[in-house]
Amino acid sequence: MTEDNHTPRPLPTPEALQASGRKNLAELIQIRRHFHENPELGFEEIKTSARIAEIMEGLGLEVQRDVAKTGVIALLKGDKPGKTVAVRADIDALPVQEMNEVPYKSQTPGKMHACGHDVHITAAIGTAMLLAQHRESLAGNVKFIFQPAEETPGGAEPMIQAGALENPKVDAIIGGHVWGSLDSGVIEVLPGPIMASSDIIRLTIHGKGGHAAQPHTTIDPVIIGSEIVSALQKIVSRQTDPTEAVVISICLFRAGDTFNVIPHSAYLEGTVRTLNNTLRQEIPKKIEGIIRGITEPYGATYELDYYFGYPVTVNDAGVTESVRQSAAKIIGTENVRTGQRASMGAEDFSYYLLQVPGTFIRVGIRNAAKGITHDMHHPQFDVDEDVLATLPVIYAQAALDLLNASR
Repeated sequence: MTEDNHTPRPLPTPEALQASGRKNLAELIQIRRHFHENPELGFEEIKTSARIAEIMEGLGLEVQRDVAKTGVIALLKGDKPGKTVAVRADIDALPVQEMNEVPYKSQTPGKMHACGHDVHITAAIGTAMLLAQHRESLAGNVKFIFQPAEETPGGAEPMIQAGALENPKVDAIIGGHVWGSLDSGVIEVLPGPIMASSDIIRLTIHGKGGHAAQPHTTIDPVIIGSEIVSALQKIVSRQTDPTEAVVISICLFRAGDTFNVIPHSAYLEGTVRTLNNTLRQEIPKKIEGIIRGITEPYGATYELDYYFGYPVTVNDAGVTESVRQSAAKIIGTENVRTGQRASMGAEDFSYYLLQVPGTFIRVGIRNAAKGITHDMHHPQFDVDEDVLATLPVIYAQAALDLLNASR
């Protein structure tokens, strides 16, 4: 009788993961720069997803292409049974003309990875590189979700509908976003709400046009719209608990074509942000009440389209604490910040968190010494690429700890 003397390698220590992360840095920088040079917008990420799939297949993962049109799912199956942890990375770019003069500048006019999604892609790939070599000791699975169209119109829901959280069923999910105001080497974790909901107001006011010299014969939608813009702020200052965070911003006001004609109609568009889902449901009624109360006395009518967009991103307390402890093993407790404020920006990672427990972290990429100081969506946005030596390691350690905790 012959005995199999093959003994699986033990799971890596945090120190071993860090050493591997440093070793992989040069390769990951080149991967990130490839994606940065070749940005594609939401649901147009054909070359991006093809390259991701090629890399993940090369690492020996089971890969699904063309998920929700341009998404990719890559599954790392451990040799031992266990639960499944997902790592999500968004892959789309923005319609921004890059103004950086760097060797890896965008080669596509009018498109740029100005929100760091090239880093998110690369960090997920780096995580797979670290964990793939330990699959024989891995109890459970790690699923990598490369999601299109986070910026617009939203790719998380289509990915979920396409089964991203099933087969195998995802038990916990982690994700993150580079943060332009946060120094490189630091991350922030926050249980509970971390990013706001994002809803859209579209309002058309129908008045009565006429000569600017005879305003009394008109129903001026410009005056009505101006009153509405001002009055909506009373929802924030007088109808909402001061301890609750609410933003109502009207950012588009279009009316008229010339200087001496009062227009027949006006169009307004804006956004509403909250951190409270109950309050979120109440605000549309308050907005319409104000609009009705202003338009009716003037004899005007209106059409209101209120679109509910991304929900509040609410981190699970247990998963957040686990990831905090994992990150501290890699970058030290002093570099893992807690207790920070939620952002009024929005993220469609929120849809995953409606389905499974998870957490979304902020990743510092600012480095003033290197001249990297611009925030997301700026045409000179860039990142300190040293983060690619640590973020994949944090994700890998977090995935291992979550899998071990579930055993």
